[in-house]
Amino acid sequence: MSLGGGKKENVFFCLLDFYPETQRWFLKSLKQVRDEDVGNSDLAITGWVDEFDLKKLVLDFPLTMPTCESCNLVCPGTEKCHHPDVVSVRGIITSLLTEDQAIYLENPKKYESERIADDLVRHLRNVLVEKTDDHLLSKSFKRKLRKGFLPYWHRPLDLWVWCNYYDQILDYFKLSFDSFANVSNMLMLKFNYLKRHLPSDLDLYESDGKICLIELLREKIISKNMVSLLFDIEQAAIGRLEIIKSVEKKMNIFIYENDLELLIKNPKAFDSFILALVGERLITRKIVKIPDWALAQNVSFVVPDFSL
Repeated sequence: MSLGGGKKENVFFCLLDFYPETQRWFLKSLKQVRDEDVGNSDLAITGWVDEFDLKKLVLDFPLTMPTCESCNLVCPGTEKCHHPDVVSVRGIITSLLTEDQAIYLENPKKYESERIADDLVRHLRNVLVEKTDDHLLSKSFKRKLRKGFLPYWHRPLDLWVWCNYYDQILDYFKLSFDSFANVSNMLMLKFNYLKRHLPSDLDLYESDGKICLIELLREKIISKNMVSLLFDIEQAAIGRLEIIKSVEKKMNIFIYENDLELLIKNPKAFDSFILALVGERLITRKIVKIPDWALAQNVSFVVPDFSL
């Protein structure tokens, strides 16, 4: 279910169903909920969950709050925060920067030449060829780390995402991942209310469409050119079509023509489809292992593994 964004409600559901006889996934339901179309959008959302008896739901929305929100310690201020989760994350940041500085001091000229070379091959090596953490810190990533971890704005998960996807998200989407960057207070309050009306046996998971697209890139299911088209106003629909067709072929998913047309025309529908791919990986237990420190305070974040 894609609902991340601004105050205006524009929720899309996308449901994939698996048919064992054909060993194939089908797009079973693609539905939009808009304030102007539905008298009570809350009922439409809970009704969709009930209609298909869902047990797992993936959203592009933070399900837990930053560290400060649940902290009962006497607050000394952000710089001196002694919450264990914050101390742990800041220790990791310090280690990354210290190690990078040590490499630089050992041989500054070699460091600069290797970093320049790394900037040139980062896309080929980290995105299209293999997953690796053995490269030097990029200038932009170091700037991000030096800005620090804000316990009232970030969760430990944010640092893990930065370490694994910061450069790629910046390269492809011109953005930096922050859990609450695109979430309005109105939407957050609404969802907190909505959760009380969802079935108690429904498991909720977070994910991120940009990360999912990067993982599709890393496994060569889609291409860099397809993603680039998404940011061209005149070519965005073509980009969505090419991505969907490639995913449909390589992941053995069937999409009916009327649903395909909606996925191509509506970016939010496309976002919900990408989240459905995360759900498919969740069901088949093909997900990236995230360390416990990044999932502090019961964060249920899912990153798909598309290795075929």
